Amino acid sequence: MTDNSVSRRLFLSAVAAAPAAPVLIASDRIAIFDPPPGRVRIVTATASSVVPPPGYTPAEVRQIESQGKDVEITIPASRDELNRLLPEADVVFGALNAEMLAKAKSLRWMQATEAGMEKLLFPELVRSDVVVTNMARMFAPAISETAIGMLLSLTRGLNKYYIPQFEKRTFNSERHLVEVDGMTMGIVGMGGIGSATAMRAHYGFNMRILATDAKPMAKPIFVDTLREPAWLMEMVPQVDILVSAAPCTRETEGIFNEKVFRAMKKTAYFINLSRGALVEEAALARALKEGWIAGAALDPTRDEPLPSSHAFWDCPNLILTCHSAGFSPQRQIRLVGLLADNVRRYSSGLPLMNVVDKQRGY
Repeated sequence: MTDNSVSRRLFLSAVAAAPAAPVLIASDRIAIFDPPPGRVRIVTATASSVVPPPGYTPAEVRQIESQGKDVEITIPASRDELNRLLPEADVVFGALNAEMLAKAKSLRWMQATEAGMEKLLFPELVRSDVVVTNMARMFAPAISETAIGMLLSLTRGLNKYYIPQFEKRTFNSERHLVEVDGMTMGIVGMGGIGSATAMRAHYGFNMRILATDAKPMAKPIFVDTLREPAWLMEMVPQVDILVSAAPCTRETEGIFNEKVFRAMKKTAYFINLSRGALVEEAALARALKEGWIAGAALDPTRDEPLPSSHAFWDCPNLILTCHSAGFSPQRQIRLVGLLADNVRRYSSGLPLMNVVDKQRGY
């Protein structure tokens, strides 16, 4: 299997050539196995001794296995069973470590069951010919709804006034509230989560959307301005809501720092939907306590669960959703649907969805 950067014209001619060995063609992250496999053996796995491997109902297993002529998915009951299965598996659903990868002599494709890849990619996997796909965009509907919910809780006083009042059985109206209609939202990272949040903010609340992203992409119609990451510090002072939706990489770690928070409007809000490592938490705590910004909402944090001694617990106008923003019953339907579709594509020699650039980390 080779990894080459080619034009779309070369991609089409490579497919037509039908080489004798599987080929990975990286053009807009296109991965195709040609000729397609005669059989598909899938094993679920996890690289952690704490996190269980992904599990599926009998109906979900049938849905996945129905996507090819000879597809079989096995959910190992123990680590010993997994070790026996790995040498024959050509597909893994979940995650691996270096020791497991060394045993998986026939592995061609790893389908991660998460969107973020910062904890799943290790040097041996990056250097290998194994194709990695992830769950990008599958969590976006739920997370973007959470983002809007957190923002409205901050601006309409739900977290600061009314929810605490309810617990105390008091009844006092608050008049110092804010409308979000017509505000400017700045989004860092226009992947699935960033795009879904931008769309809801623009069409639902008439917001002007500014955004940055490292990938070359067409500007969505609901976005006013889309620029490269270097535009961040020019964008920040313009926005009323700053949203973190970028993947966690070497380039993005700690990008929301004191410089950024001091550049924000005092009336602005910060929302992190991505990973805790993107935020310098001490700087954000100061920003909230000293009034540099109006409020913040965080789904992830650097340490999870958040220690009881953490400064965030004493911050005013801060909402924490404990890294649960992506959950919903509908999400499982999307996840299994993507798994089934990618198995169909793999079995048929078609391009896989959500191929990860292992070098860039997303």
